[in-house]
Amino acid sequence: MSDLCLAIIIPCYNEEAVLPEMSKRIGALLSRMIGQGLVGSRSYALLVDDGSRDNTWSQIEALHTESPLFRGLKLSRNFGHQNAVLAGLHYADDADILISIDADLQDDPNAILQMVDKFKQGYDVVYGVRDDRSSDTWFKRRTALGFYRFLSIMGVESVYNHADYRLISRRVMDAFKDFTETNLYLRGMIPMVGFKPASVYYKREERYAGSSKYNVRKMLSFAWNGISSLSIRPLHFVTFCGFFVFILSILLTIYALVAYICFQTTPGWASTVIPIYFLGGIQLLCIGLIGEYVAKIYKEVKRRPRFIVESDLR
Repeated sequence: MSDLCLAIIIPCYNEEAVLPEMSKRIGALLSRMIGQGLVGSRSYALLVDDGSRDNTWSQIEALHTESPLFRGLKLSRNFGHQNAVLAGLHYADDADILISIDADLQDDPNAILQMVDKFKQGYDVVYGVRDDRSSDTWFKRRTALGFYRFLSIMGVESVYNHADYRLISRRVMDAFKDFTETNLYLRGMIPMVGFKPASVYYKREERYAGSSKYNVRKMLSFAWNGISSLSIRPLHFVTFCGFFVFILSILLTIYALVAYICFQTTPGWASTVIPIYFLGGIQLLCIGLIGEYVAKIYKEVKRRPRFIVESDLR
C-alpha cells in the first residue's frame, strides 16, 4: 500500500452545473486509486471556489460533508483562474504530489493515473498535453498555434498544447513558493523551476455543462499577461525601433541635403505628413509598450495579496 498523499486542485467559478458529474468522476477515480494502493488514504480533491455567484460553494460544502475525499477553499472574491490554482497549491501543504485540473471535465481525469505513474518513475513535473484539437473551432486552433509560436519567439518556455493540467511534486512546490510575483502565468512559471519533466497525452473533450468563462477579450488578456510577465523581448523591440528610426532619420537627412544642393526641390504634402505619421506611430507604440511594463511594476511593488481565503473546509 502506498502512503503518497495526492491532492487534486480544482478551481471553480460558477460551476454548479458541472460539479455533480465532476465530483462523481473525481471521487470514483480517487477511491479506485486508494483501493489499488496507488496513493495513500489521505488523498483528496481540493475544490477552490473563486468567488462564484451561483451555488458552487454550497455544493462544495455538501460534498465535504458527504465524503472525506473532498475539501473546500472559498476565496473572498474572484481573483482569477491562476490565483485560484495557486491558492489551492499553497493550501494543500500536506500533499506529496499535487495535480491541478479544471472543473469543466474537458481534461480527461483518467490521465491522472499516468501522471502518478510518471511521478513514481522519478519525474517531478508531469504535463497533461492535448494530443489533438479536433474539439476546437478552426479560429481557436489557428490562434492557439500562433500564440505558442509567438511565446517561443519571445523567449518564454512553454509546453505546446498544455494548459493548467499538470502534476508537481512536493519539492517542486516548495521551490515554487519562492516565486512571489503578482502577475501570474503558471504555464510559463512552472518550467522555470526546473526538475525532471515528462508529459502524458490525452484527448480533450467538449465542456460537460455550463459555459466557458474565457471570452476572446479574456483570452487575449491572458496571452498578453503571459508574454509580458515572463519576457523582456518586447522592450528590446522598443530599442530596435528606436535604432531603426534613428538610422532612417540619418538617411533621410542625407537625402534632403543632397536633393537641396543638387536639385530644385518642391516641398510637398506627402514628404511632410508621412514622416510625422510614421514617427508618431512608432513613438506611441513604444510609449504604450513601456507603459504596460510600468503598470506591472506598479502592481508588483504594492505587494497586495494574490488571494484571500474566506472559508476553509479541511
